[in-house]
Amino acid sequence: MADADDLSHEQTEKLVQFQDLTGIEDMNRCRGILERHSWNIEAAVQDTFNEREGVPQVFAQQNSRNREMEREPQVNTHPVNQRVFAVPRRVQPQGLIQWSSYWLFFPFRFFYSTIFDIFRFFFRLLRPDPRRHVTDPLGDVMRFISSFETKYGLTHPVFYQGTYSQALNDAKRELRFLLVYLHGDDHQDTDSFCRNTLCNSEVTNFFNSRLLFWACNTGSPEGYRVSQALKENTYPFLGLIVLRENRMTAVARIEGPIGPSDLVRRIEGVMRENEASLVAARAEREERQFNQTLRQEQDAAYLESLRADQEKERKRKEERDRQEAERQKELHQAAEQLRLLEERERQKEELVKQIPPEPALDDPEAIRIVLKTPNGKRLERRFCKNQSSKFLYYFVFCHEECPDDFQIVTNFPRRVLECQPTADVPDPPSLKELGLGKSEMLFIHDNEA
Repeated sequence: MADADDLSHEQTEKLVQFQDLTGIEDMNRCRGILERHSWNIEAAVQDTFNEREGVPQVFAQQNSRNREMEREPQVNTHPVNQRVFAVPRRVQPQGLIQWSSYWLFFPFRFFYSTIFDIFRFFFRLLRPDPRRHVTDPLGDVMRFISSFETKYGLTHPVFYQGTYSQALNDAKRELRFLLVYLHGDDHQDTDSFCRNTLCNSEVTNFFNSRLLFWACNTGSPEGYRVSQALKENTYPFLGLIVLRENRMTAVARIEGPIGPSDLVRRIEGVMRENEASLVAARAEREERQFNQTLRQEQDAAYLESLRADQEKERKRKEERDRQEAERQKELHQAAEQLRLLEERERQKEELVKQIPPEPALDDPEAIRIVLKTPNGKRLERRFCKNQSSKFLYYFVFCHEECPDDFQIVTNFPRRVLECQPTADVPDPPSLKELGLGKSEMLFIHDNEA
């Protein structure tokens, strides 16, 4: 990364200020963080602190839409035990001349303030206050921060760059104190308070390390809305808000000019008094998160056990289906085999009727054929030599001692007699055409053996 020499004077001041606020010694790292936040020091410091605490970044772009849609939590603005610090403005005349001047101009001041209040009352009746319509709350906050830095410089507490609703939600989510500052431009103590108190290094360091700090001008719609909610009496006004008894509560109000040390002391005292509520809220949240995590683990274990049981049931069902399919297949095969057997028996009954009668012994056309079965038995029958050899095949096929799938072969030379009728050759050659003599010895060959 380039050296700091190529930075402008304003960027160099912001770099040094960022190092002082965050305590990061690496200048290149500080510059990188500032550049990622477009040299917006408030945004960079806030995100750095959030990152250290392990909470979501306040100014993350991807969460801006969801943050704008967050509902503003209700705030108990006047609890019973609220600490109220009303700091009177000590402007007391001294000497004869000042007392004389004070009493001399008192009627004029009274008359002027009274007439001004009456005029403002009727003016408000005729023309509604435009501040009642909040259209750009974030813009109101950003414009106040910009005007504050222009007038008072960059040395000040880190302003929360978000709406009042977002600040309340972050304080509730992170269990942190939220300090609200309402800026009244017209008040005579505002300028002195900003220069001498808010821009004081003691106040800046304390605010940046201990709480969230939100501020806005009451002349803007967003500041006016918060002013109506908190109902301040005078300026400068500071309100300390924290989560107490599950509700955001304004635990302290500081109204009037106050010095840096006194401000830090008073706020620190109120924070110490209310720290117990944050400790209890953290403990309750941790217990709730622990119970939630435990339930999630139990649900995960239950789902895992359920999935295991479902997997076992699925495998058992698959095994039952497989066994049932095999059983059905076996039954089908057995039925098919029985059908084929019955069909074969029916076919045998029909074929046996087609075999011509056996010729006489002295018939000159007769051929004596001896058939030897695979089990060694001998079958003998006479056929006419001019008859088709299919009748020889029918005789063997229909005989109970012969196999259903067979061939008829000669012994020597060995050859297969083509005597089985087919669709292409429904009438095989005659016995004479097959070359059989007056007496033949043939063998039945079992094709399935």
